[in-house]
Amino acid sequence: MLLAQGSPLVYHRGVGFGRLMRDVTARLKELYRTDDADVLLMTSSGTGGLESAIQNVFSPGDEVLVPLAGYFSERWTKLAKAHGLVVRTVEYDWGRRVVPDDVAQALAEHPVKAVLLTHSETSTGVIQPLRDLASVANEAGALVIADVVSSLGAVPFAFDEWGIDVAVGGSQKALSASPGLAFVAISERAWAMHRSATMPRFYFDWSIYREFAERKDPENPWTPAISVMQGLHAALELYFQDGVDVALQHHRTLSRAVKEGAQALGLDLFGEGLDENWTVTAIRAPETIDADTISDRMRSDFGCVIAPGQGPLKGTVFRIGHFGYFSELDIVRGLAALEMTLERLGHPVKRGAAVAAAEGVFQDAFGA
Repeated sequence: MLLAQGSPLVYHRGVGFGRLMRDVTARLKELYRTDDADVLLMTSSGTGGLESAIQNVFSPGDEVLVPLAGYFSERWTKLAKAHGLVVRTVEYDWGRRVVPDDVAQALAEHPVKAVLLTHSETSTGVIQPLRDLASVANEAGALVIADVVSSLGAVPFAFDEWGIDVAVGGSQKALSASPGLAFVAISERAWAMHRSATMPRFYFDWSIYREFAERKDPENPWTPAISVMQGLHAALELYFQDGVDVALQHHRTLSRAVKEGAQALGLDLFGEGLDENWTVTAIRAPETIDADTISDRMRSDFGCVIAPGQGPLKGTVFRIGHFGYFSELDIVRGLAALEMTLERLGHPVKRGAAVAAAEGVFQDAFGA
């Protein structure tokens, strides 16, 4: 992927870029599991893709519902309010899974134009029940707009089957390409709302992106991040070598290894739905150690990067990401670094316990 990204740039108004863009879009449609949606490519972070959804679907004053259970669902509320939408919420403590019946009740009491959902809440490690949440939103006649930036390619997702209207992904998460590209899958129902939406938009105007994407040699309307696109193309080729189902199973195995490794050290895991949380594992720090100190020492002593807690979890929880192009040995090394860090910080550790637990998961998966 890095070699592809460092290759000579393909001219973005020529046949070569059109071929590149067409291949990337086709692969992404396969990853989204959609035959019917348009997939548009934008030079931005995932947040830019989310903002494009707000700008292209709504008019100022429209009402939306946002289930809140972490930092990234709260980002939906900030984006919506910044664009003049009326935001209604169903609120949960961080680490909880959103309950579809609660969303159904909220929609029955007060209908809205759309429900804004976060599939992978990486601030807590929780994968939200997107399929069931989309189902109750569809039954209530609300559009379903989903942030799948850190879930697409790491956990099961099916755009068409689940009744999703807009799903925003990013290049740098489960696909392990570099940051800089957002991709947005758009249903016909979302396009219908787009045609009557009056929110100001320019750079992220979906109509312009689709017009350029439908040319004989597809283009991006604005100068794209060509090198990142070349890297994403290579990353998708690598991801699809064995197929989506194999990649998803790999993520599940990595998740189990991290969780069993942490528990072998006597650490408690954080968040609901642990068996389905294949992107990030949130772990409670021992009571005598600040979680931020653990992440700082792992980085300084071993060059191993994990994430500190966010919001109300800061100082009490640290997070280990295991989505993307990780190998079994990457996980083993990370758990070994965690063991040694905890011991250096004065926490009693049975040396090798986490590593042995992870190896057991990997060996069982190999023999399955």
